[in-house]
Amino acid sequence: MIRFVKAMLPASALFAVYLFAATAHAATEPSDPCSLLTPAQVGSALGAPYVAPSKSVAPRPYASSGPGTDCRYNGRTELLFRIYHDGSASEATTLFAKLKMFFGTSTPASGIGDEAYFDKDDALHARKGNVRFYLDAGKGKQAALTKLGGVVAAQL
Repeated sequence: MIRFVKAMLPASALFAVYLFAATAHAATEPSDPCSLLTPAQVGSALGAPYVAPSKSVAPRPYASSGPGTDCRYNGRTELLFRIYHDGSASEATTLFAKLKMFFGTSTPASGIGDEAYFDKDDALHARKGNVRFYLDAGKGKQAALTKLGGVVAAQL
């Protein structure tokens, strides 16, 4: 009996670590990702009133990656806020680098998460830890998107 208990200790320890890691990852993912940006914050940054976002499932960028969440804020112009929670920071970093190649010439955006850039269409792409997010309100809105990106990154 003692041998059995000693033999089960490593497996029990691994199981406990697994449960802790799964719980820690779940805690980083808000139940409603759209709550990271309120309509008032969006309206303040874009200079017009906005209503609560409509929420939908964002497509997987790769078959092996998970789906994300799209939050569409309607006002004078539409703001698309897309967010993905990856399994780890290294997975998010790898996907972020792969996807950057598809968006053409990029301009670095400082002070937002671990890394961020504006693509050729002035949309903001950012990563902080295991979270990647995207903000798009059309051309010429870089200052507003920088402000909103900072709001999101501060809550992650």
